[in-house]
Amino acid sequence: MKVFLVLAAVLSAVSALPIQERIHGENGWYVPKIDGSSEWMDLDVAEELLANGEMMEGRISTNAVSFYLYTKSNPTDGKEIKASESSIHDSHFNKDHPTRFVIHGWTQSHSDSMNTEITRAWLSRGDYNIIVVDWARARSIDYASSVIAVPGAGAKVGEMIKYLHDSHGMSLDSLMVIGHSLGAHVAGYSGKTVGDGRVHTIIGLDPALPLFSYDKPNKRLSSDDAHYVESIQTNGGKLGFLKPIGKGAFYPNGGKKQPGCGVDATGSCSHGRSVTYYAEAVTEDNFGSVKCGDYEDAVAKECGSTYSSVRMGADYNSYMVSGSFYVPVNSNAPFGKIE
Repeated sequence: MKVFLVLAAVLSAVSALPIQERIHGENGWYVPKIDGSSEWMDLDVAEELLANGEMMEGRISTNAVSFYLYTKSNPTDGKEIKASESSIHDSHFNKDHPTRFVIHGWTQSHSDSMNTEITRAWLSRGDYNIIVVDWARARSIDYASSVIAVPGAGAKVGEMIKYLHDSHGMSLDSLMVIGHSLGAHVAGYSGKTVGDGRVHTIIGLDPALPLFSYDKPNKRLSSDDAHYVESIQTNGGKLGFLKPIGKGAFYPNGGKKQPGCGVDATGSCSHGRSVTYYAEAVTEDNFGSVKCGDYEDAVAKECGSTYSSVRMGADYNSYMVSGSFYVPVNSNAPFGKIE
């Protein structure tokens, strides 16, 4: 309870910056609220909140993280697994199959559609261990409280990765960790916990922007958290980052707003499209891309019209991809476009 009282006290502080001076992600953030609206928080207020939260976080143990395994043998009924010999032995985990960790964002749980879409997509490809992460603090009504829980949740995912590798022979060379929104930063912290870029690939699906700073890569998903980090950025500058997060950064429709989402005042439709696009990319490998000089060209859609050999979300990108890419998309499924 104390941590929430601290947060409430900080959040009650009066914002100093007038509206015309506010730059989202630079001198503060528009922090999302549970009703879909947002509330401005100045940078200094936010940094005090996060510092107080981190201090309190070390004194409590409410960061519950659970893991649910899906395989070809149990494609829709996840088996909860724990870091113990008996738990893994009694599951369908197979060290000879590649493993995918999937991590949800704010307000969600392991049973949400984001997880089922991605699980279904990978299992349609063959034999995989799909481990869906459920981190309970994502379901805090207060977004800031969920942000404060991200490092601890990521550390627990990283510890599970290390356990499965060290005790059950899970390959790190074929491992992918896939996270949406806040879950992308949880994925980043899992990679930091495993260390030395040992996780092979992290896919950040529109990594969350509010309360994360681009110039503090040690406190967010960064390109150093795995051998290869790919970001699919669909609501950049609002709910997600606009500046490139991954070694390979992909900007569908320029990365800010997605076709077919209508007005999308809250950004939630465009934000969620990163998941839909990725699931389609896994099954269809149909998102052609245009290489850009920098991310600003990708956002402005000024990268020319010549398709590169790179496809967004392809599982072979780790060996060939670096830089920013503009990705043309359709307004309805199938969303991907290829020459």
